[in-house]
Amino acid sequence: MMRQYEMFELNYEASAPVKSEVDVNLTATFKINGHETKVYGFYAGNRQYKIRFYPRNIGEYSYTVQGIIKDSGEIDCKPADVSSHGMVRAKGTHFQTDDQKWFYPFGTTVYALAHQKEELIDQTFESLKDAPFNKIRTCVFPKHYQYNHNDPQWFPFKKHQNKWAVNHPNWPFWNHLDQIVEHLGKLDIQCDLILLHPYDCWGFSNLSKEQVLTYFNYVMRRYAAYPNIWWSLANEYDLLKYTKDDWLSFANYVSQHDPYHHLLSNHQMVIAWDFDNQETTHICVQIKDVDFISRDIVRYKKPMMVDECCYEGNLPDEWGNLSAFEMVDRFWKVCLQGGYCTHGETFLDPNDIIWWAKGGKLKGHSISRIAFLKRIIDQLPGPLTFAGEDFDEQSFHELQKKMSTGKDAVSPFVQFLCSLSWLDAQKLINTNRQFIGRCKDDQVIVQYYSRHCTAQGTIKLPADKKYAIDVIDVWKKTRRHVIDNVSGDVTVALPGKEGMAIIATQEAIEG
Repeated sequence: MMRQYEMFELNYEASAPVKSEVDVNLTATFKINGHETKVYGFYAGNRQYKIRFYPRNIGEYSYTVQGIIKDSGEIDCKPADVSSHGMVRAKGTHFQTDDQKWFYPFGTTVYALAHQKEELIDQTFESLKDAPFNKIRTCVFPKHYQYNHNDPQWFPFKKHQNKWAVNHPNWPFWNHLDQIVEHLGKLDIQCDLILLHPYDCWGFSNLSKEQVLTYFNYVMRRYAAYPNIWWSLANEYDLLKYTKDDWLSFANYVSQHDPYHHLLSNHQMVIAWDFDNQETTHICVQIKDVDFISRDIVRYKKPMMVDECCYEGNLPDEWGNLSAFEMVDRFWKVCLQGGYCTHGETFLDPNDIIWWAKGGKLKGHSISRIAFLKRIIDQLPGPLTFAGEDFDEQSFHELQKKMSTGKDAVSPFVQFLCSLSWLDAQKLINTNRQFIGRCKDDQVIVQYYSRHCTAQGTIKLPADKKYAIDVIDVWKKTRRHVIDNVSGDVTVALPGKEGMAIIATQEAIEG
């Protein structure tokens, strides 16, 4: 039986490929209601061939298998289980599942999950069961870096004359990766699969362009039908040797060979990926200062994933020693600007079992606070968009031009601001950043005060609607109702401490 939004698999037995075990001649075409989808099968070792298909529609499909295997038939696709929502896709500047439910990613990172011992992987899954994360960044290739120097049990390819034979996958590894992706799916966690990275001592970062495309060929055939897959071309792509044209070819190849067009992006060290690229579905960035991500959301008109904003931990390295509050603060800032954030954890361990690399147990204090934020976001009537002021260079020059006419009376501060260069003006503007998000025709408005310790907060509400006001303490995880039936500019008493927010919810109209 086939079920909507769940991977369906056909299995066959035939002679093993004579040459390439990747580029096998096996395709299937699935048809329903005049719509058809062509997919490529793959060799799974031991004379076994598989074809995987992702059904989006309910009803009777017909299928035809061609190539080294001939087959045809009909199969009924039943409605999705209540817990299955389908693939996540970009919807404007946010994310939505195939059944049109909003998806708010709260991510974490375990780079080398697939390359750990089974006991540690099981422990990681147990940790994820109780964590708020519904997306995880993890690598196909093993990782060689600080606190992560162990050889994996299996490598993705076999070797020939001491070189990786990318045309000959190593079946135990891929079977093992299948299990990990499937287990994540059972936990309702999206698997953001990182295809390439530079942290390597085995030679995977030195594959030729042609070898990379062969490897991508196998990954697309084997994993494209999984509903919980995202594609990340690389982690810190700009540290790898490939040219800009190579990367564009990689993005195009993945897009063209994935019949379902999963989410696709690319992660940088310094040089941000070109998010205007038509194959790229969303923004993915490594950034320390998250205060102005709304500008990129407006610029690219795509969803924003801050997939690395440093990590909660105590490493000597700057990127790995955020306080728990700083991690939580960055999540709130990102979400209030209409973006989405990814957690990481890097606490020193005598056995080098660090979550960001290997998983294991979560030790930090940001987790429950991120879960608290997620509950708030999940209860909103729709996704947040930024409602604060985005004063960029263009806005600054427009203000200067307006000032030059001398028609409007302005404050001495604005006069002084307009006398500065944009570089100097930014320093003043950036200190007054407000984090305000709104959703669904101002049904809910949220204002976050970050590290400001104000005793009074003023929230600007529409004058023609009535709101109930709650005060949120993001660290204590409390939400306290304070005012009813207000509109316009409302001043709210606050405790004069960091990490406070005000949330205004439109009250129902009686009668």
